[in-house]
Formats: sequence, structure tokens, C-alpha cells
Amino acid sequence: MQKFTQKIVQMMKDENLFESQGGPIILSQIENEYEPESKAFGSPGHAYMTWAAHMAVSMDTGVPWVMCKEFDAPDPVINTCNGFYCDYFSPNKPYKPPMWTEAWTGWFTDFGGPNHQRPAEDLAFAVARFIQKGGSLVNYYMYHGGTNFGRTSGGPFITTSYDYDAPIDEYGLIRQPKYGHLKELHKAIKLCEKALLAADSTVTSLGSYEQAHVFSSDSGGCAAFLSNYNTKQTARVKFNNIQYSLPPWSISILPDCKNVVFNTAQVGVQTSQVHMLPTDSELLSWETFNEDISSVDDDKMITVAGLLEQLNITRDTSDYLWYTTSVHISSSESFLRGGRLPVLTVQSAGHALHVFINGELSGSAHGTREQRRFTFTEDVKFHAGKNRISLLSVAVGLPNNGPRFETWNTGILGPVTLHGLDEGQRDLTWQKWSYKVGLKGEDMNLRSRKSVSLVNWIQGSLVVGRQQPLTWYKAYFNSPKGDDPLALDMGSMGKGQVWINGHSIGRYWTLYAEGNCSGCSYSATFRPGRCQLGCGQPTQKWYHVPRSWLKSTRNLLVLFEEIGGDASRISLVKRLVTSH
Repeated sequence: MQKFTQKIVQMMKDENLFESQGGPIILSQIENEYEPESKAFGSPGHAYMTWAAHMAVSMDTGVPWVMCKEFDAPDPVINTCNGFYCDYFSPNKPYKPPMWTEAWTGWFTDFGGPNHQRPAEDLAFAVARFIQKGGSLVNYYMYHGGTNFGRTSGGPFITTSYDYDAPIDEYGLIRQPKYGHLKELHKAIKLCEKALLAADSTVTSLGSYEQAHVFSSDSGGCAAFLSNYNTKQTARVKFNNIQYSLPPWSISILPDCKNVVFNTAQVGVQTSQVHMLPTDSELLSWETFNEDISSVDDDKMITVAGLLEQLNITRDTSDYLWYTTSVHISSSESFLRGGRLPVLTVQSAGHALHVFINGELSGSAHGTREQRRFTFTEDVKFHAGKNRISLLSVAVGLPNNGPRFETWNTGILGPVTLHGLDEGQRDLTWQKWSYKVGLKGEDMNLRSRKSVSLVNWIQGSLVVGRQQPLTWYKAYFNSPKGDDPLALDMGSMGKGQVWINGHSIGRYWTLYAEGNCSGCSYSATFRPGRCQLGCGQPTQKWYHVPRSWLKSTRNLLVLFEEIGGDASRISLVKRLVTSH
């Protein structure tokens, strides 16, 4: 870690980027929200945190170091706040400035969950609350949303989109009214600059829910923040013998202690509307290639008794791990003569699973971000004699938050049992299992332009329409005219990964969102459970395609579909934003 920190700091110094060298970097951060982990580890956690702080300071950057969510950060490191609100926060020493290093503008999304929207009024209210309490710095997380390309999204289960309802969206377009409302807030705070820098505030009660925070300097500067914490009612308050009306859950900013230039609940910016529109670009020359489940290369397999943890085998070189075994079914079994089919039960530690019996997809199951573990239980069709059970376990991102990642298991750890045979229950957990990392198409690097010609693709007649599992698809398209941001509409597909010209657009998964989309009022403490959008729709349908990855003609699209879908309905769309 010290080598890494040293390397990054040296790269910055080489370019004269620190403020002490005349550059733009005014703060450096070491570690990230380590406090919960530090507590979980006890004294070794505290020792590591202290070491990290001193190590960072020894780098001699000439600018302050911060640690966020680390109440016991040692001097001279400044402990800072991350959250939806930080007006409650005080640093651990009175001579350290109160800094808000992550003001959360929205929330992340996980597959199967809703999208989140944080009202601009509440975000502005939160920032004004922090400034009126003497806050020194506000840094938004996220100010510009982004995309988890490749297999970089963690969680697990975090979507490829990391739009975060940010003021600038995933595609680089301005989201109104959030962007404009914050701009007006910043302008109002800037007008109070002299008074804010010259004095601490004096706080006066104006009523049960109402307060005045007044900054006045000897040089005559005066700024006031009038707040109303009531979530339901507008307040009429008297301040300096003038009547003011304060909407619920809002702050009015008076840079001269008289005139209101901004109120956090009064939005003067038009709301932008997002349109995903067709482009003039068609996906042509569809061809397919099927993974052959029956002929997994023996030289790529390992065979052991019992079930193994997935990441210990794959080392994250692939999302996919095959667990394969066989069972012998006697010709005298009752179910072969019209009795009830046997039931296969597979317990998985996560994250998703596709079950194949004798090469046919029998069913699928998956966990969620809150509950990674799940159980597959379904009737299965066997014939007399030897039957092959192939379980494709799928990871959906590495853990990204919490202590002791090494104890987080992924994959099929069992038990795996068969019920409904004449003998009763048969436990398959400790019989011989064969393991194969990844897919044939991954081994052949099918996503790349060079390798795509190495296999016999099946052409035409949109074989695409056949809901075939474990299928690779490829097509070509020309780059659409204009410079509007682009996305792939993957709503007709199931689950998989997609590449353009060899670049991974990311994981796609058409899971329908469950949540509480019953409406959204700005005037209450925001939490991710509030202001949810998109219930009953796919959590993510559009996948960002950077124009910088495209050529003018014959762009190669390759996708791998795990379950089945209609690739003929995939389309390239453009994103337009209009105001109304």
C-alpha cells in the first residue's frame, strides 16, 4: 500500500499538481470510510489506520490529508463526514475544519432494485444546513454519474450504470433542475463569502422549528440563513423587524441580512426530460455461436470430491464456473413410469445459477444484494442410466464494502440433493465434481475482432429469435450521425455481457425492479427507501456506448446471453435531454 501511495503521489508531484507546487489539488485522502472496519478488527484495525495516516503525511505533499468516516484520525490528518446530511458533524479537534467529503446526490442501483432520485430541494437544504453550521468544504458524490464498464461493478449486484441521479448524468448531460438549483445555491453562498469567512454564526430561535444563523463581521459584512425544519408547514418569521415566509424543510439565504436571494425549496429551473430515441444505425449480419455444454475440454477441468468455493478457483478471471457431476438412474425408478419427477435442490452462496440436465437448461435462480445466498429447487427430467448435471455458477461483481472479504463465499457450497427417488433423498454434495473456469467463447476471446473469425458462426434467418441459452451473438453496425450520447437497448435480452469493438460495455441483466415507487416529497429526511423510481420495469435497460469506442463503419457488436432472448430487438439509441 505504501508503494502504491508513493507512486500516485510522485505522479502528481512530477506534474506539479499539488497546490503547494502551484497546482489545483488542495486536499489528499488516504483510506476510505475505514471506521466500521477498524472497529470490527479492534486494536489491529486502529493500528493499521494510524499507520496509514502517518505514512500518508510522510509523503510531504504540502496539502492537508483527510480521512472520511474515521472519528479517531490522528493529527494532522483531518477526519471528515460522508452522508446525506453532515450538519450534525464536528471534527475530532476544534482546530480542524468541518469538511463534507461526500455529499450524496442520489444513491446507487442494484439489479432487481428500483432507481433512486434525491430531490434537488432536499440536497440544497442539506448543503445550506452544513454551511450555516460553519462547514468549510462540500464535495459532491457523485457530481457526474458514470458507468461500470467491463466487470468492474462490485457490490455484488451493482448495476453497470452508476448514474446516481447526479447533476451531470451518466452520459455527460446536465440533469435539471438539480444542476441549475445547486448552481444558484453556490452563487448565493458565494455572495455571503466575506461574512462567512470573517465570523462564526450566532444562532437565534425564530419559533419551534425555525432558526436564524447570522454571520456578522466587524467590517460591517452580514449574512443570514433562515431555516424552517417543519416538514409540513410554511413558517412566517420575523427577523430584523422584517417578515419572511419560509417554505417547509427549507433555508433562505440573505447575503446582506435583508434580501432573500435563494430559498432551497424554491426551484427556478425547468425540469429536464430524457428521451431515448432511435438512431439511423441498424444492427446487421447477425450470427450466433453456441457454447457446447456436453464437451467441456477435459484438459481444462479439475475433478475433486466435494464442492469448492468459486473465487478460489476462478481468481476473478471470469464470472463463470462450471460445476459438473453425473448421477445414475435405475430403469426401475417410479418416476420413469409416470410418477412424480424428482426434485433437485442446490444451495448457492451466490450470485446466480443456471442448471443444465443432459445439456438442456432446466432452470435458473439468483440472490440479491441484501441476500446473496439462495436455493434452487425444481423438478428435473432424468432418463434411465447416466445423467449429467452441469451447474453454471455466475458471479455478479466482487465485494466492495465491509470487513473480512476473505470470508465472503461465492459459488455452490451445497448441499446439493435429489429428492423423490425410490430410495428417498440422495446427497450429491460429496461425490466427484468437475470444475471448468469460464466459457469456451471466453477461452477463444470471441469478443475481439481478431478472434471472431476463428469459429464457425451460424448465419442469418435470425436464429436469434430462438430463446437459446448460452449463446454468443455478433452483428455489425455503422456509427450513427451526430454527437448525441449513445446506448444499447438490451430490454429484449435476459442476462449476459456485451462488447463493442472489443471494449466491454458491461454486464446486462433484465431484472424487473421491486420497491416502493409510491411518490416523492422533498420535505423529509432523505433515505434510499424514499423517492424510488421504475418499479415493475427493468432496473437497467439502456447501456452506455461511448462514441470514442466507435469507428465510422463496421463496428463489431458481440454479446453472450446466458438464458435466452430476442437479439433482433436490440437497438442502438441516442439520449436527448429537453426542458419543459
